Amino acid sequence: MAIDVACPKCARPFRFEDEYAGQTITCPDCAAVVVVPAAPPRAAQADAVFEHDRFLINQKIRLDEKYAITDENAQPLLFVVRPRHFLRNIGALFAGVIAGGAWIAACIAVAGNQHGALEAILAILGVAGFPLVIVAVALPLSALRHTSFYRDETLGTPLLTVAQDKKFQPIVATFTVRDAQGKPLAHLRKNYLYNFIRKRWYMTAPDGHELMMAIEDSRLKAFLRRFLGPLFGLLRTNFVLLSDTDDKLGEFNRKYTILDRYVLDLSADSKRRVERRLALALGVMLDTGERR
Repeated sequence: MAIDVACPKCARPFRFEDEYAGQTITCPDCAAVVVVPAAPPRAAQADAVFEHDRFLINQKIRLDEKYAITDENAQPLLFVVRPRHFLRNIGALFAGVIAGGAWIAACIAVAGNQHGALEAILAILGVAGFPLVIVAVALPLSALRHTSFYRDETLGTPLLTVAQDKKFQPIVATFTVRDAQGKPLAHLRKNYLYNFIRKRWYMTAPDGHELMMAIEDSRLKAFLRRFLGPLFGLLRTNFVLLSDTDDKLGEFNRKYTILDRYVLDLSADSKRRVERRLALALGVMLDTGERR
């Protein structure tokens, strides 16, 4: 975890790694002595199940998106569920279509009593407004899709939740990572426009400072994937996890299998700068959040 400090004389900001704690430097701007404070205490993991450097994430064949997470010895650790709310969302869409049909019928009824340009305008409004009415009615009735981490398939109390912040997020999608008590631990965001070039996700702390970023492993591969797709598994989408200072923290790699199987490898983060449960939350969203 980086240590932030400012020069006591000229207020120039500095950022140091943990190993510089307690040392002093000379400010290059004003020659004042700057003391690097002790590193803030690392947050304790909520559960020993998160205390691993490698997680194997295996997708299950279910109606909802479900994943079994094990350690590198295939010992079960967690079970993850992201419900699709299929019936509710179908009902919301059905209600939207009915409302859209009612809108067209109303426009036709009014247009029948008009002549000339006004009749044509009402007809255009009826057709153009049909999809807008569907969205306006169906969206509030649909369900948010939250991702919950459980100890096992009995689905007791969630140990961790990644909550979708809004239903309609056309450009920037945001999520909030919460612990078992509902306390916000971090925020996730991705920009759909960036995905056309190179996929990336950002994780920030509740106070706003960046914790890490996940980005596609290669610019060249990202370019080829846009035109060639996965190419029978030869261009699988993998991610690299970077710290706020661009140090490598780990990797999220897809294995060559029929069902989605991933390895979240955090062994590069020997100093444990990133909390494992946050990295795991990000890892799962790199699959389900990208609809891979």
